[in-house]
Amino acid sequence: MNAPLNARLRRRPAAAEGNWPDSIHPVVRRVLQARGVAHAHDAQLGLRQLLRPQGLLGLDPAIALLRRAIEQGWSILVVGDFDCDGATGTAVAVRGLRMLGANSVDFRVPHRMRHGYGLSPALVAELQDPLPDLLITVDNGVSSIAGVAAAKARGIRVLVTDHHLPGEQLPEADAMVNPNLDGDQFPSKSLAGVGVMFYVLLALRADLRQAGYFPSGEPDLAQLLDLVALGTVADLVQLDQNNRVLVSAGLSRIRRGLCAPGIRALIDISGRQIERLTATDFAFALGPRVNAAGRLEDMSIGIRCLLTDDSHEAVELAHNLHAINAERRDLQTAMIEDEVVEQAVVPVAGQGGHGICVFDRSFHAGVVGLVASKLKERWHRPVVAFAPASEDPDDPQLRGSARSIPGFHLRDALALIDARHPGLIDKFGGHAMAAGLSMTRDRLPAFAAAFEQVAQSTLSPEQLTAELWSDGMLERADFCRPLVEQLAAMGPWGQGFPEPQFDGEFDVLEWRVVGQRHLKMQLRCVDTGVKLSSIHFGAWDGEAPPPRAHFLYQLEADDYRQRGDIQLLIRHRF
Repeated sequence: MNAPLNARLRRRPAAAEGNWPDSIHPVVRRVLQARGVAHAHDAQLGLRQLLRPQGLLGLDPAIALLRRAIEQGWSILVVGDFDCDGATGTAVAVRGLRMLGANSVDFRVPHRMRHGYGLSPALVAELQDPLPDLLITVDNGVSSIAGVAAAKARGIRVLVTDHHLPGEQLPEADAMVNPNLDGDQFPSKSLAGVGVMFYVLLALRADLRQAGYFPSGEPDLAQLLDLVALGTVADLVQLDQNNRVLVSAGLSRIRRGLCAPGIRALIDISGRQIERLTATDFAFALGPRVNAAGRLEDMSIGIRCLLTDDSHEAVELAHNLHAINAERRDLQTAMIEDEVVEQAVVPVAGQGGHGICVFDRSFHAGVVGLVASKLKERWHRPVVAFAPASEDPDDPQLRGSARSIPGFHLRDALALIDARHPGLIDKFGGHAMAAGLSMTRDRLPAFAAAFEQVAQSTLSPEQLTAELWSDGMLERADFCRPLVEQLAAMGPWGQGFPEPQFDGEFDVLEWRVVGQRHLKMQLRCVDTGVKLSSIHFGAWDGEAPPPRAHFLYQLEADDYRQRGDIQLLIRHRF
């Protein structure tokens, strides 16, 4: 399921030439300009380009609260989320607050099956004496109305840091920082939860500096950028200019070996090279291993891996995460290939349906988000996948995870369903492209019908066909190692700043199956005559590839046996 069943090719329009030095390859200029980078100075990603914290709504009361906590020696409890953004954000909060003088900082993370998402009354009820003086949420809290109330009822002060879209009602926290609150003036609305926490720490350090707290030198919060970069990429937020600065700085530190032992251990266990680590490695290697703990086990394993300064403990925890991720992959594969899924999906997508809802009693709540993503990619429809909320067969609760396509705002869609059908959904929250919800099993048919109705009224037939974007065709001289290396250096690439892809017609000279599912091909470009090696992952369907085909591809380095060559990474065959 690595490509949509139906897709059309679109080429990015050429932009006007900007002011570029001759050292920048013309193809690189074309690629960057198509992504809104008009001039060479706009491509600079130094920390001097980082936006300042001013403008974040609620920052002043948050800093005042944290300063009191440090001055008066309060005990602080950080409550994170059970995904990679929440884990890295929790680690940043704990490490950063300790660096800035907080003496008693600990963390808790909700268990997916026992507590549900975010700061819940169930989690607050489990807190034992002595209770923390201050509770800080990271990557959650903006929708935790009952959880914040429960904490306040027990005499605990609450600071909410989050980036999720707020609902009509906000929790009554002592302070709240979220760039997506109404009235917030911070220019970037795409900060991940870990990014919001990092900015709170930057503002706190500035406040403490002004108060004379660091007579012998202030803490270097840049030490946290490896964690900020990982969480930002793993959460699939838009890589706008500010996020690209954060990710670039984090990658630079990691490549120089300046990273937490847990990050180093995750790189090693995933078989990546630290000197050549990319944002793609965050997304497909490190992030999934951290995420797996929150999906199947306890995310505290992932947070402990990111917090430890003991390299031996980091290696042990990274091995645990690696094993959990292998279990997650097997479970995900079984769920996606299950006949129940195909029976549920094919009648909907095959007969003009606009939205997909799937459920099976055997589904695991920790993996339905990945199932929704895979089905969304395959059918190019908004998808909601449901699983039982607990292992108790008599528990009627379901947990759903939704993924969307361009043009269909998931959170707005769920809000509309909730307004039209009060009581149908118990809880929901999320973003435009990803959301979560809960309901009882008996309401599922009514929800599926309501979801389809909203999708039909929102999505046009054109939007139901996936658009795969190309940066155009390449000339003969462009198939070279210098272009590959310069494109890589212009990253980080990711969500909202997509990796360069090109297209062209190729003759298939030779092919073979590798790893049972992948096609290794020797190609010849029809227009230029250049012969190139290529790999197309997951493309083997039991039939030989056609002798000539139109491919969408990426250029990548081929250093197998130190050959220093290039190859094509095929993304789609038209």
